[in-house]
Amino acid sequence: MRKIDIFDTTLRDGEQSAGINLNTAEKIEIARQLERFGVTIIESGFPAASPGDFDAVQRIAGTVKNSIVTGLARSVESDIATAWEALKGSEQPHVHIFLATSPIHMEHKLMKTPEQVVETAVASVKYAKQFFPLVQWSAEDASRSEPEFLARIIREVIKAGATTINLPDTVGYATPQEYGALFRYITENVVGIENVKLSAHCHNDLGMATANTLAAIENGATQIEGTINGIGERAGNVALEEIAVALHIRKQVYSVETDIHLKEIKRTSQLVSQLTGSIIQPNKAVVGKNAFAHESGIHQDGMLKNPLTYEIITPELIGDAKTELVLGKHSGRHAFKDRALKMGFELSEEKLKKAFVEFKKLADRKKVIVEEDLLVLLTDQQINDSEIPVYKLENVQVHYGTANIPTATVSAYQPNGELVTEAATGAGSVEAIFNTLERIVAGEVHILDYRVTSIGKGRDALGEAVINMTYDGETVTGRDVAQDVLEATAKAYLNTVNRQLVKAGQKVKVAVV
Repeated sequence: MRKIDIFDTTLRDGEQSAGINLNTAEKIEIARQLERFGVTIIESGFPAASPGDFDAVQRIAGTVKNSIVTGLARSVESDIATAWEALKGSEQPHVHIFLATSPIHMEHKLMKTPEQVVETAVASVKYAKQFFPLVQWSAEDASRSEPEFLARIIREVIKAGATTINLPDTVGYATPQEYGALFRYITENVVGIENVKLSAHCHNDLGMATANTLAAIENGATQIEGTINGIGERAGNVALEEIAVALHIRKQVYSVETDIHLKEIKRTSQLVSQLTGSIIQPNKAVVGKNAFAHESGIHQDGMLKNPLTYEIITPELIGDAKTELVLGKHSGRHAFKDRALKMGFELSEEKLKKAFVEFKKLADRKKVIVEEDLLVLLTDQQINDSEIPVYKLENVQVHYGTANIPTATVSAYQPNGELVTEAATGAGSVEAIFNTLERIVAGEVHILDYRVTSIGKGRDALGEAVINMTYDGETVTGRDVAQDVLEATAKAYLNTVNRQLVKAGQKVKVAVV
């Protein structure tokens, strides 16, 4: 069978989604899981964009060994040089260069003639080849480019040393027929295209990203690019889990294979959702919570007689089999550590000790602890590598009654180690908590979005709170979990503030109370 490489851009294109801001530790954790998932290439960021992006790309390049790590660069020598500094320590240094090729982009964004665009593309690839053995060149807005011009510029960048050519449907404009025809045209009209990888990168603005990607595969694509859960700018990118399962289930149709480990799909999806704060819609293909639910009486009857009547994908295929009680309150530290290792976590003794303490607290309150609970608990410990003093919740208490004014009292440690206690009222319990925390935290806060969801099932399930706010003018998203959703809310508020303080690396403020 023909081999299709999987290029994951969750940490670059995916992180460009509105409201998503991952710190370096979270990016490393996602990269490690993507490596376990089996992706060929991990696009870990845009090194020239910021010092934080550079640091994340450099650290991921030094951590991941079984997947190729790449970084994005404009067709500018300084971008490429910065990418080299971040990626030179990787196993197979790879850079991803892009330049727009559609008439509307060349005229209105680049303000260059087609000749100038060709010259810029060739020069950037030649410069990159001085450092990188693997150079991917992308024709931004390829689906709205003139095919003849596209073929011409691709011929030139291949001569210059490009090893992968990417034809993105940047604004999600193409139909499957059009996008497939573009790949067919390039394979038939570009000399040397058989010597490089041909990649597809689809956005979902018209809801056709999956269909377009499959059309590209049918017409010669040897690499596809996308994100976990389909996150990304605007309506998002193609969801890699959908492509991986489609290629597996309809193997006789597509006759291709990948290195993806399908049983890692559910865990990868959950991790990305947890760390980005992006909820997976219930009816999302493959990973939505309703993907394997059957309510119709006719469907249920058929499922009881033979699951194949209505279930073409099994939960077991994607690692979503029902989990039994994993550990209980009588489990010892050795059993806890063994389970953490089997789940792929590599915690230091100090972090393992902290995780075990939190596990014991949870086990005292929760009847059944499943793998989802452990995944959240262990992930939070693994990504917690901040050395900057931050705000820490000590206690939250809410007084509420239908005939009373909701009042919240919060005790929290400030970055200087001082424990302060404040109280405030609000129209509801959540607003009372927010108003109280505003008195503890220095800086101007505006709440943009807030939501609470459950992790797992049952009345004693953990509650996860996600808050999107502006803090001193910077937009930031944070999250935290607890069995009580009001406690989770207070913790998420402080987590959001702390994330911005750590990201900025600044000397934190202390409120005057």
